[in-house]
Amino acid sequence: MADNIPTDIPPVGELREPGMDHAHYPFRSLPDAPCFAWPDGARIAFTVTLMLDHWELVPAPGENPDPRIVSPLGRFFPDWLTWSHRQYGARVGIFRVLDALDRFGIIPSVALGTAAAEKYPELVDECLRRGACFMAHGSHASRRITSNMTEAEERAFIAEARAGVHAATGANPVGWCGQDFNESARTPALLTEAGFTYTTDWANDDRPYLLGPYGDKSLLALPPQPEWNDLEIMGLRRVPAQTWANNIVEAFHVLHDEGGGVFNLTLHPFVAGQAHRIRYVHDALSRILGMGKIWRTTSNALAKAAHAQL
Repeated sequence: MADNIPTDIPPVGELREPGMDHAHYPFRSLPDAPCFAWPDGARIAFTVTLMLDHWELVPAPGENPDPRIVSPLGRFFPDWLTWSHRQYGARVGIFRVLDALDRFGIIPSVALGTAAAEKYPELVDECLRRGACFMAHGSHASRRITSNMTEAEERAFIAEARAGVHAATGANPVGWCGQDFNESARTPALLTEAGFTYTTDWANDDRPYLLGPYGDKSLLALPPQPEWNDLEIMGLRRVPAQTWANNIVEAFHVLHDEGGGVFNLTLHPFVAGQAHRIRYVHDALSRILGMGKIWRTTSNALAKAAHAQL
């Protein structure tokens, strides 16, 4: 039982700073946030996170499928419809998404699950050929870090994810993008221990900030910005694709006007790569990238530039 208790709960009587529910970082608000200086005087840093993962047809013992993902026809086992819907991304959707990114000269930052790396090496090669950087993304789309893990289990999960990306790409990832952005109270410290320098799991800002320190090192939090994540908005909230594209443009205008922030567009090939949605990926990109003073970058380069200013 002790392994399931978060380690950052303060002793009775110890008060946190106003606004905080944990001890990973101090609270800050927009007026106090740093205004980052991006290369060539850019007003905003723009990156695309491409999710490349694999959904299990038969979950491993003890693993529960994401309760939000339910076939329109009900719950079945095996759930061939959900599995094949997910695999559509690897067979069809990813090529439409990559074509859209190519058209606008965008190099993706790929969140790579180890199961996808093993099953779809040709897709990894397609991303490598484009100069993509890779973040570790756990193992399967149907498995995530939870507080039910022991510290040893979580440490092993992280190590295996990092090793899997290295085996597939030849490089050790420095970024972590958690499956469903899930973490336990221990995760940031364990990621730092494992050699990661940044994570994209924390959705509470439009600008990077530091978690920790853990020992003598800190972990950078890059914004995942789920309000324009295609799965979150179109897949789960059922927002129409045209509205999703308009929301991207509206948000980009505000952040571009404010200056010094980040815009991270997360795309799942089985969502954005559908035939009735891909035109809106093109539409959104054409409307935002015409604004000027935009640093198009990868999450690795973005994290390095942000870390140097904190």
